[in-house]
Amino acid sequence: MKLEAVVFDLDGVITDTAHYHFVAWRDMALGLGIHIDEAFNERLKGVSRLDSLRLILAHGGKADLFSDAELEAIATRKNEHYVNLLSALSPADILPGIAELLRELRQNGIRIGLASVSKNAPQVLAALGLTDAFDYCADAAKLTHSKPHPEIFLTACAGLGVTPAQAIGVEDAQAGVISIKAAGLYAVGVGSQLEGVDWLVPCTSHLTLPALLAHWADRQQN
Repeated sequence: MKLEAVVFDLDGVITDTAHYHFVAWRDMALGLGIHIDEAFNERLKGVSRLDSLRLILAHGGKADLFSDAELEAIATRKNEHYVNLLSALSPADILPGIAELLRELRQNGIRIGLASVSKNAPQVLAALGLTDAFDYCADAAKLTHSKPHPEIFLTACAGLGVTPAQAIGVEDAQAGVISIKAAGLYAVGVGSQLEGVDWLVPCTSHLTLPALLAHWADRQQN
């Protein structure tokens, strides 16, 4: 079966805004009397804004203190802080090898999708100069379920006009890998501590088109 599409996560795969997310969540949490560190922040990767907030509140023993409206307001304030932190983002912040990979995928007629739960994804892509590099971006605002549910990768495949069996998903978070596998895509993980991936690379510079195609071919034979 020919590879028809590659669907990327955003944070940690296309660019690394994880530290900005951590700073924004840390400052928000401190305002509520809750301390989180970067180790705890790992649990928030690939998780939606409201679900991240609920995890933080549970961590601080304050899970039941806020109404839905108050949760939305807190999450909105965190996001405004995060957006301000992103003001310095530029094409120089694209992770190693990714710009070249996107160009090679385009040149070879392989469709390119984005499966990010971040509602700021359009702004991040614009700052990176990559808006036109993607054929379809799943709209996080229209999704019912967050990762690890497969909805976002299924939505991306449908938007690209491919079946999950024709596509590769690329993630750096465990929740994202679970989402990819549940949706039925071939799972490529970026990092060192991901379980259940079909192919794991230590960093994005290893994500070349020849390498992707070689691993895809091996999968077809096994």
